[in-house]
Amino acid sequence: MIALRRFSVPIPLVLLLIVALGAAAVLRAQIEGGDRGVPPIDSSSSFEVTGIDVDTYASTSEAARLAGWRIAQRKGWDALWSRMHAGEKGPDLSDSALDGIVAGIVVEDEQIGPHRYIARLGVLFDRARAGTILGTSGSQLRSAPMLVIPVQWSGGVPQAFETRTEWQKAWARFRTGGSAIDYVRPTGTGVDSLILTPAQTWRPGRTWWRLLIDGYGAADVLIPQVQIDRQWPGGPVIARFSAFHGPDRDYLGGFVLRVDSADGLPKLMDEGVKRMDALFTQALQQGRLVPDPSLIAEPVAPTDEELTADDTIPEEVPTILTDAVTPGLATVNVQYDTPDVASVSAGEATLRSIPGVRSAQTASLALGGVSVMRVSFAGDQATLAAALQARGWQVQQGPNTLRIRRGAPAAPASPSPSPSGTPARK
Repeated sequence: MIALRRFSVPIPLVLLLIVALGAAAVLRAQIEGGDRGVPPIDSSSSFEVTGIDVDTYASTSEAARLAGWRIAQRKGWDALWSRMHAGEKGPDLSDSALDGIVAGIVVEDEQIGPHRYIARLGVLFDRARAGTILGTSGSQLRSAPMLVIPVQWSGGVPQAFETRTEWQKAWARFRTGGSAIDYVRPTGTGVDSLILTPAQTWRPGRTWWRLLIDGYGAADVLIPQVQIDRQWPGGPVIARFSAFHGPDRDYLGGFVLRVDSADGLPKLMDEGVKRMDALFTQALQQGRLVPDPSLIAEPVAPTDEELTADDTIPEEVPTILTDAVTPGLATVNVQYDTPDVASVSAGEATLRSIPGVRSAQTASLALGGVSVMRVSFAGDQATLAAALQARGWQVQQGPNTLRIRRGAPAAPASPSPSPSGTPARK
């Protein structure tokens, strides 16, 4: 007779095993969940003009729709030229020429009747083909790559990429081709939900931030946040938006939007993203989106034990001093008006002609607005401001920033009276 021996396991070990298996299952579900992750739209190769209203009549609905799209292309081209050239009126292009540079029509809202077409449309212009006509050669200086972590507060609970939120969907739908900000938008899949959490946006430590920034190919982080307040189920929705920059959550601005019902929440979020982009662009023009130097990982010098015979440092090493390490060299952000493309080159040439200026490079271009130039100067900021004032510029000084404008022309001298007291004649 064969005796059977029961294999006994201590109860604490069984409980620990159950907890471990449960945690592994939760972790796997959190990574591979099917209700998370929205791939962003790739719009880096197009200019976008939105909010074009059309109202057309024709013999058929298709003819009315085609006529509406033609009108949208013309209005979109005028708006794009005005944006790029400080409000100037652009050249009139034929419909065939516009067909060659238009990449697509975005239907925001439309109503189609038997003979009438009413719609709000957006037009996408190919950056390369339209850029040659615009005079920008299809290129536009933008900000440094910025990692975007959209945080939504709803019911007192913050969410980033744990689930699909309306705020994340709006950022995925946003076309970034016409923006001055170089957004790095995570898809929300994989490990995004584990490492890009709302708690991470409050963590000031730089070590983990450096790993995240480097892993996503960015230079800094932007945190667009929205707090949703629902008055009652299906009723009005109030959204409070706030824009933050960097690990220290520097506040850039905010605004409040409202819709009458929950059905309008997607449109509210789309409008929130557009206004948030305007806040970030304004901060960039003001020189407030400079990447945090503490996020750059510095190389660690090898210790004496790590140096082998082949790694011996020679006794005489030629030292090359660059602008970044030259003693007495200051880097100043200079804000100047750029109404057109020619004003960019003129502004850089003016700064480079000042004695002591080592380099002057436009770091943030805003045609029709205020651009930012990084200037390396052998001296202090006050000396540079005095040199600009001597050349007829109006200068306003701020922390590591100068705002320059062309000085007002001198008032003409009044005619001097004649010795007899009567007005002098020419």
